[in-house]
Amino acid sequence: MNWSFLQGVLSGVNKYSTAVGRIWLSVVFIFRVLVYVVAAEDVWDDEQKDFVCNTMQPGCTNVCYDEFFPVSHVRLWALQLILVTCPSLLVVMHVTYREERERRHRRKHGPNAPSLYDNPSKKRGGLWWTYLLSLVFKAAVDSGFLYIFHRLYHGHYDMPRVVACSESPCPHTVDCYISRPTEKTVFIYFMVVIAVICILLNLTEVTYLVGKRCLETCGRRRRPSRRQSHLPDACPPYALSKGEHPPNGNSDLMKAGSTEVDTGIKGNSTTNPDQSCDHPIPENRMALSTSSESDDSILLRPR
Repeated sequence: MNWSFLQGVLSGVNKYSTAVGRIWLSVVFIFRVLVYVVAAEDVWDDEQKDFVCNTMQPGCTNVCYDEFFPVSHVRLWALQLILVTCPSLLVVMHVTYREERERRHRRKHGPNAPSLYDNPSKKRGGLWWTYLLSLVFKAAVDSGFLYIFHRLYHGHYDMPRVVACSESPCPHTVDCYISRPTEKTVFIYFMVVIAVICILLNLTEVTYLVGKRCLETCGRRRRPSRRQSHLPDACPPYALSKGEHPPNGNSDLMKAGSTEVDTGIKGNSTTNPDQSCDHPIPENRMALSTSSESDDSILLRPR
């Protein structure tokens, strides 16, 4: 089997992935693809040829082999690797679609037209959902294959040296011998552990993406409130006597809700600790708001 195409796909996805995604790609390529191509296929190459039973009954060996190995390990792992890497190909296709759409937009509206995307490979909008769903799908595929492997072989990851078979057309219970049982056991445990590590990496990346998006959303909601400017608490609203205007700055100012009065006359002002304000109110930014007829004053507020 030629894995060069799969290698190219994984290399292309690497530049669109997060830091955790790059670790996942490295683990898949080095510890799964290369180990499978270089070693695992050779270990299971003689699995049926060297599966020998102590009988000369025609068909007995084939029936016993199918009973104990309903699906070949290497073929099951090959299918698992193909399905696990397909979602990464979808991410590459989505980025390619964005880039092609951007080129068509430039061709139609000119090179100086505003861009449709600030960065086509940035995980925003639909691409973010495509990437997130690909992670969930990869974790689900690995989990599903581990469950299938457990059901097919009844949770026995150790490869036995001898198995007893009494299936028809065997004349009686015969002993069948498996080639390289210890070596196959080592590879089985290795592939299962690597699959579990890949599932954990996928779940970690999902948590990272969702957590980052939640923090960005909360940050955007808090930002407008921080930009609003208010007077400090030391500067309470003041009231202007009804009918008076402050052109000369000598009008009677009264703190709302208080009986303390500032006459505005130099040297004869009543001292109030609450009136020590570091931010004086400019005259050109003062607004008069008319209260009801029963009120004695007009509130003066900064805009």
